[in-house]
Amino acid sequence: MKTILVALLLGSIGAIAQTNDGSPGLPPVPITSGYLSQLAEELRTNSPALAAARARTNAAARAAASVRTWDDPVAKAGYMFSDDPRMMRADDGDVLYGVEQKLPLWGKPQAMRRVAEAELGVATADGDLRFETQRSELAKALFRAALANETVTIGELDLAWTEKMQEAAGARYRSGGSLADVLRLQNERARRADQLLTARAQLRHDEFTLNRMLNRAPDSAWPKLTLPAVAAPVVYSDKLVRLARDYEPRLRKMRGEVQLAEAAVDKARRERHPEVSVGVDTRNDSSTGGWRQTELMVSFSLPWLNGKRYRSDVAREDARRQAAEFDVADLELSVRDEVHGLTVKIDAARREALLYRDEILPRSEQALTVAQSAWQNGSGMFLDMLEARRMLLEARLMSARAVAGQWQMLSELVLCCGLADFDALEMIGVQTESQKGGNKL
Repeated sequence: MKTILVALLLGSIGAIAQTNDGSPGLPPVPITSGYLSQLAEELRTNSPALAAARARTNAAARAAASVRTWDDPVAKAGYMFSDDPRMMRADDGDVLYGVEQKLPLWGKPQAMRRVAEAELGVATADGDLRFETQRSELAKALFRAALANETVTIGELDLAWTEKMQEAAGARYRSGGSLADVLRLQNERARRADQLLTARAQLRHDEFTLNRMLNRAPDSAWPKLTLPAVAAPVVYSDKLVRLARDYEPRLRKMRGEVQLAEAAVDKARRERHPEVSVGVDTRNDSSTGGWRQTELMVSFSLPWLNGKRYRSDVAREDARRQAAEFDVADLELSVRDEVHGLTVKIDAARREALLYRDEILPRSEQALTVAQSAWQNGSGMFLDMLEARRMLLEARLMSARAVAGQWQMLSELVLCCGLADFDALEMIGVQTESQKGGNKL
């Protein structure tokens, strides 16, 4: 009987090892900085949202280039009808024509150009914000997919082990063993099989989401993504706060909006100055075509009659500028709080990952070995072995979740600090253990 059980257990170990090697298809791919950068470039090229942002930036650039220093001249032409004798019309000239040109005074065209350039800066910052936000979301989606792959692998290992144990318990029952053990394993297998179906469905959804983000076909195949190593701790510091205040994408966009508001205030102030135009009017005799007289004209508007309205325009734009500045100050405080919260969560996830990797997983493996050996020798309880196996699989799953959670929050920190990619984490002293050994993430 013991020989049969040992054979079944060895078969279980072989099946688990075979399952852990991965299913046929695309080879496993670790999530590295280079792989993320490659997908980020695909995201930049294929994303409709980023294409829309580029179109808006191009439109703003065209708007800035279209601001004219000199307005189009105004041409005038006319004919004088009168009951006066022909001699009088011939003397004064009855064909009138001329041209009028508005002068670019008081810096008004320059103010309009500064407004257009500030709008271009806001559009550019908005495009950068959209790209960096989507890149961060892509990184988090990749880590979720890697966690889903790990969950499926753990589920397959668990199901294979449960099936082998069910066969062993059945053989033991036929030799006079407990029927309760067989029934428990049947229930356990049914539950684990259903959990595996759910995990595979979640993996398909995560891959569907990745395909949607990259604008690929919904059924495009993905390799088995593997999680990176545990990252080193991230300590909250003034350097992190300075990076976030200087390079956080939302802050950069809002500072551009402040510059736009300042340009709008300057433009509103210059609108109070009069519009000045110069013109030339000429008269000719229609009968002979001879020139009769030319008039030089200067015309200007009278904005002082609406001085109160112009002051209201300036006050309105100045209030908008103040609102934009207060929004920046509020977001700076929020970013500081966000950085502090992320460092706390990253540290908690790292400690949890190390706890499972260095303590809970080794103890769980040892407990399963002891319980399995005792059950094989007939001196241990079947439920003790089953519980030890469950604890081991849960420890592996929790360890993977902690690693994935740490890197997802690091993705948010990269976005918050305005860093280019995970390689730039070295700027804030973050290194994975593989980096310390010379294998760069």
